[in-house]
Amino acid sequence: MKQSILVVGLGRFGTAAVKELMRLGHEVLAVDHDEARVNDVAPDVTHAVQLDASDLDALTGIGAGEFEHAIVAMSGHTEPSIFATMALKQLGVRNVVAKAGSALHGSILERVGADRVVYPEREMGARVAHVFAHPSVVDYIDVAPGFGIVMLRPPQSFVGRSLAELDLARRLQLTPIGLRRGDRVTVNPHRDERIAAGDQLILLGRDAGLEKLDK
Repeated sequence: MKQSILVVGLGRFGTAAVKELMRLGHEVLAVDHDEARVNDVAPDVTHAVQLDASDLDALTGIGAGEFEHAIVAMSGHTEPSIFATMALKQLGVRNVVAKAGSALHGSILERVGADRVVYPEREMGARVAHVFAHPSVVDYIDVAPGFGIVMLRPPQSFVGRSLAELDLARRLQLTPIGLRRGDRVTVNPHRDERIAAGDQLILLGRDAGLEKLDK
């Protein structure tokens, strides 16, 4: 469903967010105090405005309170992101997602009203660590401590065998939830699906099962 979303802060994280939101068909108002950043992103978004997002009056002037969703993408300087989050909640924005640079920063953002706090650097660090720890891993998403979603290149021993024969859920507590073959992705592949060379298997389960898979 198409949404109108306010994004505050146009660093690497904020710029990536606005471009992906636009690609998904949403309308985006992008805001930053830096004129150069605003000009850089302006051709790619619905609207782009230069202002101080920690200024309640400035946010009121652009109609920030009319948005249901906002992303506060600043974390390099904690005070502006905290004040921007407070201002957006004060204006009545229902859902504010805020980026944090540290646990303390995140805790403060939650206390001033952020509906969700994200830690992109921490999450990317965990993903990269899993890629290095397991040679077959293409990507990893942490779900809970010791539990995640992994995309991997199946070992050579998997090629030609069906998911039923591999029986990963019972043996390793790894549930196949997707299979990528070229540009096509099959969600919840059938147990009779056979692994082909070049496939990428998407599994949900415990990290301990992944470690056993490598062995």
